[in-house]
Amino acid sequence: MEIRQAQPGDYPAIYQHVQQAFKTAQVSDGTEQDFVEALRKRTTFIPELEFVAVEEGKIIGHVMLSEQEVKTEDTHTRNFLLLAPLSVDFNYRNQKIGGALMETAFKKAVALERHAVFLVGNPDYYSRYGFSQIQAFGLKNKSTIPDQFILGQELVHGVLADINGELEIKE
Repeated sequence: MEIRQAQPGDYPAIYQHVQQAFKTAQVSDGTEQDFVEALRKRTTFIPELEFVAVEEGKIIGHVMLSEQEVKTEDTHTRNFLLLAPLSVDFNYRNQKIGGALMETAFKKAVALERHAVFLVGNPDYYSRYGFSQIQAFGLKNKSTIPDQFILGQELVHGVLADINGELEIKE
């Protein structure tokens, strides 16, 4: 298996992959593939932080990170990252491919001086990779998504210490 940066030529295959992967996901609204395309059109899209896992020429995994604002109580806005979505082909699950995709993306994020990442996801799964509920960092959830599914992780230790602010994840 190879993990590499996604290229525009991969986009149709990524669309199909995400659509198929989320058909068997625990939580899905069926529009995740369209969300990927919408994220790419936003000014928050960072092409260097979109990765695919490839096996024998087929995309079997995908992850992307985009800019995510956190509004702090001291009226500053800090740009961190949003992980959305992460997907692995059903036939390749439970082989640590999702973790490998995140690790690759996070290393590149740190190289690009991005120091924290947030996501909406299953706390049981993502806690294995160091994610915690955002309240642990002094952040308030300003979205309509239930608090227990809004998670965060420092990519650089201490970057979220004493931050106190609001996070609103837009779907």
